Amino acid sequence: MYLKHFGLTAQPFQLTPDIGFLFMSEAHRRAKAYMDYSVWTREGFVVITGEIGCGKTTLIQKLLSELDDNVVVPARIFQTQLDEVEFLQSVLVEFGCNPFSAQKVELLDMLNTALIHYFVQGKQIILIVDDAHNLSPKVLEEIRMLAGLETHKEKILHAILVGQPQLNELLDRPDLEQLSQRVKLRYHIRALSEQELGQYIDYRLSAAGAQDRKLFLPETLPVIYKYAGGTPRLINILCDAALTYAYADNLPKVTANAVEAAISELQWPSYSERIDKRRHKIAQRPVDSGPHDALSEQSRSLAKIAELVGNLENLPPMLASISTSLAAIETHLRNLFERKDVDPQTESSQQKERRQKAG
Repeated sequence: MYLKHFGLTAQPFQLTPDIGFLFMSEAHRRAKAYMDYSVWTREGFVVITGEIGCGKTTLIQKLLSELDDNVVVPARIFQTQLDEVEFLQSVLVEFGCNPFSAQKVELLDMLNTALIHYFVQGKQIILIVDDAHNLSPKVLEEIRMLAGLETHKEKILHAILVGQPQLNELLDRPDLEQLSQRVKLRYHIRALSEQELGQYIDYRLSAAGAQDRKLFLPETLPVIYKYAGGTPRLINILCDAALTYAYADNLPKVTANAVEAAISELQWPSYSERIDKRRHKIAQRPVDSGPHDALSEQSRSLAKIAELVGNLENLPPMLASISTSLAAIETHLRNLFERKDVDPQTESSQQKERRQKAG
């Protein structure tokens, strides 16, 4: 819509992953180097994490685009809310197999056969899992077992696990210690700095064919950073909305007012408020604490029940003690009346007669 107005040949801030628009910040270059290391050293796991929208999937696409198909056989899994059987089927499909009528034992045999087949041909086999933070512990254990297939010199399969920061928390669980020890490198892709934000916008505009890369006036950058932070996806959404607003007002460049108007239409909170709200939701989310903690919780519940039963066992002696105390009080009252030589029943009748005469 605004391409001709601003002299662009493509959408500069599209949300679909496109390696042609991938801005390689210092953090992205480091993450890519670790991915390359995993491919060519054939050793251990590499774990790459980053917040939502930081460009993890685009990095995977860049890595895949640079691999030599004659040397490397990659299997990329991007749907990760799967059980163990479904995950194995997905991997086998990536290797060109038809696994959908097979049982788990057959799937494992098919996968081992395929891995050995490629290895004998001298191929490098790599498993890349996107959104790995959604994997269940059982599926992660299957990955560990697959990666355990090796010759006396080297591993046959190695893996790159990519996901949100929760992936690190998952790998640090006590029941996944064996997998965690196989992780050779971990790296977290940090958000862009405010300086990198300006470079990012200029790069995207240049990739979209802009003759003038300074379509966003310098005054817009602090405003964009306040509401989008250093998250590329949020930057793309806001910049696209700001370009649309500037085009609608026939502005030659994007001003701070245009950005603020776009923010108002998007109804965005500031980036710091967005992060605080997300952290609050995560803090309130029930934690899957794993089998060890579940057993501990069960033990605590049983101990509480035992305590209550113990209290019930102490109840009869307590009631007997109360009964004895009441009997002693009754005896004491009777003794008081006897000392005054007054019969409680007689006293009551006399009081009644006095009330009648007074009436």
